[in-house]
Amino acid sequence: MVSLPGLSVMVRSHEPAASGLPPALYVHGLGGSSQNWSALMPKLADRVDGQALDLPGFGHSPPPDDSDYSIAGHARAVIRLLEAQGRGPVHLFGNSMGGAVSVKVAAARPDLVRTLTLISPALPELPPQRTAWPTGLVSVPGIPALYLRATRDWPIERRTAELMALCYGDPSLVGEPARAAAADEYQRRISLPYFWDALVRSTRGIVNAYTLGGQHSLWRQAERVLAPTLLVYGGRDKLVSVRVAPRAARAFRDARLLTIPGSGHVSMMEYPELVARAFRDLLDEVAVAAEREAGTAGGDSTDRTSPTNATATGS
Repeated sequence: MVSLPGLSVMVRSHEPAASGLPPALYVHGLGGSSQNWSALMPKLADRVDGQALDLPGFGHSPPPDDSDYSIAGHARAVIRLLEAQGRGPVHLFGNSMGGAVSVKVAAARPDLVRTLTLISPALPELPPQRTAWPTGLVSVPGIPALYLRATRDWPIERRTAELMALCYGDPSLVGEPARAAAADEYQRRISLPYFWDALVRSTRGIVNAYTLGGQHSLWRQAERVLAPTLLVYGGRDKLVSVRVAPRAARAFRDARLLTIPGSGHVSMMEYPELVARAFRDLLDEVAVAAEREAGTAGGDSTDRTSPTNATATGS
């Protein structure tokens, strides 16, 4: 548990394969936790020194003192953590709401971000696809209470299954031990007195971020990101449509795009090998570009400029 001004956050680490590896930070999505990165972090332990945090009010992190669950509020929490630990610049990963948070961080503090990897980031899509409407309705006053009354007799196993059906492209990929562990964790979290407040306020934060215009728009923020960016979208995502992927690839000035046709909203949990491979490719590409730049600075007159906004599609 890391104590910061106005909040405390739980941070999980995965032992790196060697000392001196560059740092990475993983930021989960709405209703998630640092455990959402448990499948991906070991696969990258030979390339980065990874940490994953529980955003305020999620996982094992208590609510923030100011009850600010906006995208900007969560971004400030990430920035405070990075500043307190002195780990920046980091390879920053974000999923869903955590993707929007990571865009805010990268745009506001380019000094803290080496590369940016966004998995189904919650960037404005208006109107959103129909399968995302129920999630958005959580932000409407009175709807959570109606949902609780309608589902009060549901066992935790059913609640967990409904959540997996929403987030996974193919929920059958989740084995029974993992499903049971998820149900236990779900039961623990919904018993917390602040669970629904954190969920509802964070959902409102996403909805509000979708409506912001001008320089505060998340799309405008994306255009300001300087870090090399990897975008990962799932073809069966029910919350963030893959149709927005081309726009995202155009918005970021140095972007690569990976689409996974069979994946849903949490590709790092469903297809961690593919996501890890794409990130390794990003690191290799950035290293080659740095060598070329160093060679040019040293007097090499050969034109070695590589194109930006390159888009690659994988399956």
